[in-house]
Amino acid sequence: MMLNYKFNRRYGLPGAQASEFAGPAVADSGLLRKRMTRQLQARGISDSDVLSAMRTVPRHLFVQEALAAQAYEDAPLPIGYGQSISQPYIVALMSELLQVKPGMRVLEIGTGSGYQAAILAALGCIVFTVEYLRDLYRNARDLLRSLGVGAVYPHLGDGTLGLPDAAPFDRIIVTACGPKIPRPLIDQLDENGILLIPTGSPTRQSLKCLRKTGGRPDLEDLESVAFVDLVGAYGR
Repeated sequence: MMLNYKFNRRYGLPGAQASEFAGPAVADSGLLRKRMTRQLQARGISDSDVLSAMRTVPRHLFVQEALAAQAYEDAPLPIGYGQSISQPYIVALMSELLQVKPGMRVLEIGTGSGYQAAILAALGCIVFTVEYLRDLYRNARDLLRSLGVGAVYPHLGDGTLGLPDAAPFDRIIVTACGPKIPRPLIDQLDENGILLIPTGSPTRQSLKCLRKTGGRPDLEDLESVAFVDLVGAYGR
């Protein structure tokens, strides 16, 4: 599959538009991305398109400047406002579990720094992403635009309500943990769609995969995870 991701030649933002996520260039970032993808393969990530996307998107531009040197370690990093960017393994795992194809409409709940949306765009998806926190929304929106990431449509609002005006969606991915799966998201998932979401308590969470077949949801528990809280009408 041809990756649908474009960057400007500087792999960064014009100085006048720099945000707290516009970190400096990291020496040998290409080599670091290759090493990161080898680690992902060793942990069981096998989808070649997902690995290519992870190798292509410069993660260091989606973290705070002071943490840019740590961007390719397999660990979550804080992005401010009590939020974090997921570790590369979780991003790759969820991207692989979504089983996306080019042209699919994907709803992401929890834009954060914009990194997961960028990976999905690299896989050829049309991404609608919703962020609850205004400052994170603005930073991610400006960064994605400045990097030339196409087919990503950021929204500010309560992600637990989904985006009914843009529904239905082929795939839905939630990158924060709530007590249960929000009903609006199930309703906005198209037939044969896949919804990935962590649910549970702040200290005990499980990643769940919901598939809609014949209008009925089929739920599967996958593995233990750790995410920030999902906030909103159907969150905490």
